[in-house]
Amino acid sequence: MDIDTIRRPFEPAMRRVMHFYWRYARGLTLGVRGLVFDAQGRIFLIKHSYVTGWHLPGGGVEPGESLGTALVRELREEGNIELIGPPELYAIYWNRRIAWRDHVALYVVRSFRQSAPPQPNREIVAHGFFAPDAFPDGTTASTRARVAEVLGGAEAAEIW
Repeated sequence: MDIDTIRRPFEPAMRRVMHFYWRYARGLTLGVRGLVFDAQGRIFLIKHSYVTGWHLPGGGVEPGESLGTALVRELREEGNIELIGPPELYAIYWNRRIAWRDHVALYVVRSFRQSAPPQPNREIVAHGFFAPDAFPDGTTASTRARVAEVLGGAEAAEIW
């Protein structure tokens, strides 16, 4: 039995608990995601231990932290990725599935170095660079939509 099978029944309850926490403890929430392209045009995806599917790397912006600082921190923590050039802010989305007050800034990253692949840990159980037409099974619909927007030159959706 894989971890997704074990985790799946608990996911709705965890979302409700986190929503309650965010709503009353944090007010408006803000997150960042990085759409990281390597030299071959592949995209870096991660798989969390606590939620199903493959996602773009990223996470919450902490109090006293800028969007850029949060992106740098999350890419380093989740992908051992260090920016060597400025990322491009692509769009800001409303992520109403997480919380009615959650927003996500999507950055496109093309200039980086990765000194070594990250080691799986308690938070990130799998990762890799994947061709846009060969994403792993379980890649989330929102991840696929963001990639299609950026690669297709479409206007960014309002909702994550």
